[in-house]
Amino acid sequence: MSTEQTTNKAAGAPESLKNKTLETGAAAVQNFAPVQRICAHLNAFHAYVDEPGRCVEANHYCSHLNDEVRQCILYDSPTLPARIIGIEYMITPRLFSTLDVEEQKLWHSHVFEVKSGMLIMPKPATVPDAVWEIAENKEMEEVVQLYGKVYHLWQVDRGDVLPLGEPKLMTSYTNAKQMPEPGFEKLVGERDAKFGSDWRRKKEARQHIEEPSIHKNADATWKGNE
Repeated sequence: MSTEQTTNKAAGAPESLKNKTLETGAAAVQNFAPVQRICAHLNAFHAYVDEPGRCVEANHYCSHLNDEVRQCILYDSPTLPARIIGIEYMITPRLFSTLDVEEQKLWHSHVFEVKSGMLIMPKPATVPDAVWEIAENKEMEEVVQLYGKVYHLWQVDRGDVLPLGEPKLMTSYTNAKQMPEPGFEKLVGERDAKFGSDWRRKKEARQHIEEPSIHKNADATWKGNE
């Protein structure tokens, strides 16, 4: 997979040589400690809470704020130029239990994402499959427990060339039938083809991961927001 593309994916003139030079100079001397904390690249799909029939693939670049809070920058692509399309926070069940009922309804579980093989850590080409599967499964054993709150800022699925409108609360899927046409197997299969992944293999390899009980107030989108 190429590490850079030349397509200008946003409104505006292509980046000038002047800006590229300034960018290179700044990168050589400035401190980028917050983004250097990013330690995991995850890929999955989100649905709009107010329009659950709309589906967006998101590349999550995540870091640990502490043992109970993760924060992720969401991009539309793992290659350049990549647009930041949103943010996601992930917290432990203990922290989730401290939230009030209305707040809890804004958060989603990750159980289906993990157990179905939808959620992946794209594998570097240089790492053997067996080695990566062990590392990925260790990550999934943690993520399956967490609750996420995600907002998208740029509606790339409708062709927007700028981040228009208000942030959109998103959610995750809790079963395959919730995914819009052409359906789970087609959507996830096409994603897998890009990364050399296989959701069926991952589903099988994750059978040992215990499914935690999901709090009744999470995943409110699929419960009619009652």
